[in-house]
Amino acid sequence: MKAFHPLPKLALCLAWIAGSLLIFQLWFQVTLFCAASALLLLDARIPPRRLLVLMIPFVLFGFGFFTTSVLFRAESGFAVQMAQEQGGTPAVAPGLVLFFRVLACGMTSAVFALTTDPGQFVRALMQHLRLPAAMGFALMQAMHMVPDLRGEMLQLRMARAIRLGRPLRRIPTPAEAVALAIPLLAYAIRRATRAALAFEARGLHPNRKRSQLPQPPITRSDWVLLSVGSLLLLAMTAMPLITAT
Repeated sequence: MKAFHPLPKLALCLAWIAGSLLIFQLWFQVTLFCAASALLLLDARIPPRRLLVLMIPFVLFGFGFFTTSVLFRAESGFAVQMAQEQGGTPAVAPGLVLFFRVLACGMTSAVFALTTDPGQFVRALMQHLRLPAAMGFALMQAMHMVPDLRGEMLQLRMARAIRLGRPLRRIPTPAEAVALAIPLLAYAIRRATRAALAFEARGLHPNRKRSQLPQPPITRSDWVLLSVGSLLLLAMTAMPLITAT
């Protein structure tokens, strides 16, 4: 997946997420979740432990949907019908669909995020979709800001631990977090100032023609991937209709 162009990959991931939102079927959500997880494990080579950690926010969010559906449900024809189609009870079946829908959408988003180079994605938006240069440069600055801020925080924590003469804790205490707030804020302000100066130096003004470095084009393999993924989505969407008839 890393070798494919980011724009067809984005379109395909958005199509599958839209399908997950529109198709209220448990088998569809579970299939999409398993397929996305398999891609991350086998194709992207994501370690299983990291994948499980990545699932935790989606599991907690989906569990909230599940408990809300079970504890605060209201009897309705729609709930009964969905329960009969899923082979469960009206109290549990809709909640299971919502639970796995969150996991399916989350893992599909992770497939795109973990197999796409952010810089290449922004440059592709600028070249193919006419994203303004100023907005593209701002996106790149924001994407680089997060890991740089994390590295700066680690350096500040190490310096603080050396000054106090104690080992570095794995998780900062509330007092340490408060002490790091001002230095991190100052670093962020300095970084924003340098970014603004870089904007001016690069001449990032609106309505100004700019040259771009050559970017990888959308190849035949990318179109084949988009076509196969779209046809598979259409087939899975039409499957309940064919079964019903």
